[in-house]
Amino acid sequence: MTPKGLANIHQAAFTTPRPWSASEIATLIAQPNTFVVTRPQGFVMGRVVLGEAELLTLAVMPQAQGKGLGRVLLADFEQDACAQGATSAFLEVASDNAPAVALYTRAGYGESGRRAYYYTRPDGSKVDAVLMSRALAQS
Repeated sequence: MTPKGLANIHQAAFTTPRPWSASEIATLIAQPNTFVVTRPQGFVMGRVVLGEAELLTLAVMPQAQGKGLGRVLLADFEQDACAQGATSAFLEVASDNAPAVALYTRAGYGESGRRAYYYTRPDGSKVDAVLMSRALAQS
């Protein structure tokens, strides 16, 4: 999938944080240790540095949300991260994104910190970023 296609999915999936442009996605993909896994209605992007995996974004088209694709993409992220030597993973998520927080919690991620008023909504209101992390099982 092209950066434009990924940006289209990201734009459909997010208002907070703001959607990423095709240019921003292309820049991230070009960075060392960054990887992307795509599925027909979504994608996940991450990077591995010194044994630690960061989930940069996980985006699912609105019509495909709530059907298990996020869980599949999260498993894809963890599998690729482990293949690149990661032993732990972390991410950040808007505190009011209940479906995403539930997905990550069910997958074993726990809150490891919080960034107060980190994200700005389109209406100007602020929402916290929740930092979550977990150990990854090596196969």
